[in-house]
Amino acid sequence: MLDSDLAQEIIAGLKDGSVVPYIGPGALADVTNKADNSPMPADSDSLILAMNNGQPMAPRLMYEFPRAAMNLELKKGRSYVERFLTETYGTKQWTRAAFHDWLASIQPKYVIDINRDTQLQESYSAIAHTLIVGCARLSGTDYRFKIYHYDGSSYKAVDQEAADPSLPILFKPMGTPLPEPSYIAADADYVDYITELMGGFAIPSFLKEYRTDKKYLFIGMAMTRDTERMVLSDIVYSAGSPTGWAVMPAPTDKERRFCNNKKIEVIEASWQELLAASQSEATPA
Repeated sequence: MLDSDLAQEIIAGLKDGSVVPYIGPGALADVTNKADNSPMPADSDSLILAMNNGQPMAPRLMYEFPRAAMNLELKKGRSYVERFLTETYGTKQWTRAAFHDWLASIQPKYVIDINRDTQLQESYSAIAHTLIVGCARLSGTDYRFKIYHYDGSSYKAVDQEAADPSLPILFKPMGTPLPEPSYIAADADYVDYITELMGGFAIPSFLKEYRTDKKYLFIGMAMTRDTERMVLSDIVYSAGSPTGWAVMPAPTDKERRFCNNKKIEVIEASWQELLAASQSEATPA
């Protein structure tokens, strides 16, 4: 159950920038294809099935999406996986997620979104912002990110020195199809990305400074897989104490242990309850 006072504390933090949303696949659970009403593949299992023409793969590959993506990359090439993600998130028409509509009404200063869709970017499409996109297996550079300035109508690639940290910052570590497709997907991508993330080369210097002492609100996250937990741990490095809150309706023992270790308070509730609390606050008595 979500305590109303805690809900108001979190919402106030999202508005003033002291709390950073960290968005996982569960935030897209209500999104469907406008053409056939099919759900958007966002979590690991649904992505694997969609990538493999609706057919399950071997149990060891069904364990998590990066493993399955690596298997298909070895068979069909890296372009096959990248094309699948671009066609899934960049060309199909999807309904809006209720969570993203709510987040758009707040427009936090800094948002982390580990999904690969474009709804977060659409929420900020009317205002200038800075977009950071995760990259992997690049040659000629140690950095594992690309930075774009959005001027209210289009994106332009910029370097760290030219980026404007005073604008809202959208961090898409696992990639996005826009403005150009780039993804962290297969095991080899994650190995490379996490290695450079741990070394400090996957986050721009201005963001390292900005994130100091921030707290985080984890929404739609399943903290059961080591890959995502390693990414999370390094992205929220330098967090405040406690680290923040994870909204989970039914946390597992493994998730509880991880959150306890990372000083993340588990809130046994749904993100819909947080939205309801926010709307209740906005409604005059």
